[in-house]
Amino acid sequence: MTALFLERLGLSHFRSHPRTRLDLDGRPVVLHGANGAGKTNILEAVSMLSPGRGLRRVAAAEMMRRPDAPGWKVSALLATPGQAHEIDTWSENGAARQVRIDGKSASQLALGRLLRVLWLVPAMDRLWTEGAEGRRRFLDRVTLSFDPDHADRTLTYEKAMRERNRLLRDQIGDPAWYGALEAQMAQAGSAIDTARRAAIAELHGAQDGAETAFPAADLVLVHADGPLPGDAGALAGALAENRPRDIAAGRTLIGPHRADLQASYAAKEMAARDCSTGEQKALLVSLVLANARALAARTGLPPLLLLDEVAAHLDANRRAALFDEICALGTQAWMTGTGAELFGELGARAQVFEVTETAGVSGARPQ
Repeated sequence: MTALFLERLGLSHFRSHPRTRLDLDGRPVVLHGANGAGKTNILEAVSMLSPGRGLRRVAAAEMMRRPDAPGWKVSALLATPGQAHEIDTWSENGAARQVRIDGKSASQLALGRLLRVLWLVPAMDRLWTEGAEGRRRFLDRVTLSFDPDHADRTLTYEKAMRERNRLLRDQIGDPAWYGALEAQMAQAGSAIDTARRAAIAELHGAQDGAETAFPAADLVLVHADGPLPGDAGALAGALAENRPRDIAAGRTLIGPHRADLQASYAAKEMAARDCSTGEQKALLVSLVLANARALAARTGLPPLLLLDEVAAHLDANRRAALFDEICALGTQAWMTGTGAELFGELGARAQVFEVTETAGVSGARPQ
């Protein structure tokens, strides 16, 4: 596998880190330290090298170290085959974050085309037992990893739906107000549904025949009101037909925003929501690894993996299996835990940093 990894990561006034720099060599990265030391903050900084709001999904202003700075910055040197790229992303005074690649202003979409970043965080442990919104968000991150244009389609759909919902709440019945919005929603919505289903197929393909200690998951995309119409024209017609019901509800009741991702433990034919806590965690790890394998097969480059407190709910055998799979993929995985002993099976295959907090200031030092 051809290497893609961060050679350097710098944080300036990001969360608890006034200034932190890590020099890296492509091996998996272990960050260990006490709770609250700032380990997850480093993973969040890496997540800002991808499109969107990062692994915590918060506004740029919330990432700023207070009260001593008007903004924050994350800088990285990305090694890719035959070339290195300087990446900077920052926010000043709480404004929307900006991106610069190799000294030139760039869009977040350009980040998505340059590298893929996947993550698994403790909040996702409840993915199979909570509401459909979190599962849609998880699926959309997977879809975005395969298709960077998915973000623009989703924004287009959501913007048009907000305008349509405003009309619905105002009890506007004149069809002339709806036509253009519904056409826009249908075009984007149909593409969103197609891309999501393609991403699920990629995950299934990456699980089939893979030798792994983690259970395979069967995934199905369902919609609250039955299957979504198969093309943009049919979806536009369904939106028009459903207007009276939508006006009564004050919101749009059909579309990809009503989708849900259902999963089951394939070998046991058991719904993920009914599995044990450990099995649910193992299914999530399995899907993240499948996503990474599929991307590596498609692009020839493994994504970056961010695995926060990944050892939680995994026994020693599965931890060792996870580390072996990460190394086999050739991915630069960033992993956090409270103690270095949790990663003992990695040995010299990983770079290890201790993250400490002194007088409210976090920093990382190599070990």
